[in-house]
Amino acid sequence: MSSTSNTTTIGTIGAPSRRNTELALLVFAVIIPVFAYINVGLAKEDTVPAGVLGYALGLGLLAGVAHLVVRKWAPYADPLMLPVSTLLNGLGLVFIWRLDQEPQITTPQLGGAMAPGQLMWSTLGVALFLGVLIFLKDHRVLQRYTYISMVVALVLLILPVFFPARFGARIWITIPGVGSLQPGEFAKIIIAIFFAGYLMVKRDALALASRRFMGLYLPRGRDLGPILVIWALSLMILVFETDLGTSLLFFGLFVIMLYVATERTSWIVFGLLLSGAGAVAVATFESHVQTRVHNWLNPLELLNGGVTETAQAMYSFGSGGILGSGLGQGYSRLIGGIAPKSDYILATVGEELGLAGVMAILLLYGLLIERGIRTALAARDPFGKLLAVGLSGAFALQVFVVAGGVTGLIPLTGMTMPFLAQGGSSVIANWALVAILLRISDTARRPAPAPAPSTDAEMTQVVRP
Repeated sequence: MSSTSNTTTIGTIGAPSRRNTELALLVFAVIIPVFAYINVGLAKEDTVPAGVLGYALGLGLLAGVAHLVVRKWAPYADPLMLPVSTLLNGLGLVFIWRLDQEPQITTPQLGGAMAPGQLMWSTLGVALFLGVLIFLKDHRVLQRYTYISMVVALVLLILPVFFPARFGARIWITIPGVGSLQPGEFAKIIIAIFFAGYLMVKRDALALASRRFMGLYLPRGRDLGPILVIWALSLMILVFETDLGTSLLFFGLFVIMLYVATERTSWIVFGLLLSGAGAVAVATFESHVQTRVHNWLNPLELLNGGVTETAQAMYSFGSGGILGSGLGQGYSRLIGGIAPKSDYILATVGEELGLAGVMAILLLYGLLIERGIRTALAARDPFGKLLAVGLSGAFALQVFVVAGGVTGLIPLTGMTMPFLAQGGSSVIANWALVAILLRISDTARRPAPAPAPSTDAEMTQVVRP
């Protein structure tokens, strides 16, 4: 064997880049919403909509720029997250534009057509996505801001208290010249950063158990402090802001990350007991929560001379059947108000694409969550593992509480379906969430540096005293 020959190992080769795979999937992620856009135009006006070329170029440009930045600044990142996010965002724009065509939904009081504004917010979301990938070189930098992130998250969660309630909840703040924003959408990312940093340091203490009871290891009394504080904060959010969704997301995220960090099933049991007790306690005196629960238990009850929005959503799913009525041919306008574009947009999917379409959308969400969990498993550092689990868990919880509320599994929470529903704060925050996951994935899949080549002379060199 030559003295200058190099050896190659799996560690030095690492995983392939898979950027070409991402590019091929992005082509389909753009083509599918464009054909859906054309389908809606043919169903509503029997002609190809005039704006289809602009929509195709705009969505293609956003996807192309995002791909180039990922190829340059995160070449080893997961190849599926960006295409799935692009597809969901593109389909959301199509459904919002389709609902804009209904005069019963597009009213001056609700701001008129919302598809142009959602496209603008999506562009800002992709811009933030690019900024995170370019300027966040290493996700471990975020660990330095563990306690600062806690303060920022609390400020974001408290801010809506000082603004008027809308649709029965205080989850919005109004910025002159910008409009309304939901700080809770950004708080979920910052909270995940705080929990990841905190639990990485405290996980050994939290994993200790004092006694065993009915097959469960009970945590020590002094270690119950963190979960009790988080439980109290979630109740305060529910009481002062009547925001069931954010409080459930906030507390559920902490319990998930606590379980992953300690591997103690007892934390899950305590979390479920505390969340159930808190929800029942608040529902006994908070009228807005009582209304949500009452509509969930009695969806077919007449309200102000008509059926509830929950009942209309049930009718939408029922009339959609297996394959749906077809894009643009449903009656989601009967749900009323702004709900078809926000809380109940999944009902439009169920009516016009049927059970097959709903399952396809949920599978896309599931695929995105699975890739996030896969990133956590591949991460090389504890902080990255916990952060990836936290971000994926927050995304999964949000999908569950929204889909569960619309389908009648749980009371409606008022949160936004990620990427799909109308909401500027949601689409911007979720693009940032995906960017952080891609950064962790790039670090995890990046090949280890190759060892410096050596010669026989170097190997046999003797160091003389």
